[in-house]
Amino acid sequence: MGVMFRKSQKFSPLILNFTEHGFSSWTIKIGRWSWNSRARAHRVDLPGPLFWKQNKTRRRESASDHR
Repeated sequence: MGVMFRKSQKFSPLILNFTEHGFSSWTIKIGRWSWNSRARAHRVDLPGPLFWKQNKTRRRESASDHR
């Protein structure tokens, strides 16, 4: 695996994330809670190196949902 470029720019609670290809995602961080636009996941920092994460997946619609 090669070396990857990653850069973050912080503007108060808003964090913009960049890769070698340009803008990647944005994050809102308030205290120990954060939400990332790309992962669509809530994260809470716990004491030490631990954290709790809840992924928010989109529900796939089937043909029967439109009736």
